[in-house]
Amino acid sequence: MRGHMDSSGTGSAVAQPAKRSWRRHSDEFKARVIEMARQPNTSVAAVALANGLNANMLRRWVRECEVAGSISTEVASPREVVAPAFVQLPMHAPPPLLASPEPAAARIEVEIQRNGTTVRASVPMDSRSAAWLREVTG
Repeated sequence: MRGHMDSSGTGSAVAQPAKRSWRRHSDEFKARVIEMARQPNTSVAAVALANGLNANMLRRWVRECEVAGSISTEVASPREVVAPAFVQLPMHAPPPLLASPEPAAARIEVEIQRNGTTVRASVPMDSRSAAWLREVTG
């Protein structure tokens, strides 16, 4: 009698998943990223991301180094302390805005017809008149 499981051993073999290989990081690389992660005001996750590592793995490396005593458990001090300072940058005054000179005599004749009504206007040829014309003609 056969059930849903074939125990006779004649069934097809199930493919085994590929064996997972782990990346190996050199001791120098680990020491460098651990030192970077221990700097004040530094995000361990940001250091891990920047170096292609999992943040949890980097935290584990830091913790293991602290437990092993290879680094002190005190926060690493920055290599160089620079006092904040004001740096004055040269500022150039922006050029004054000058109205573009438009000839006073340049005018345009506009005639608009709508619903049997005709409107004629003589307007100066400038940007305000162009805006008015766009608004009127919709």
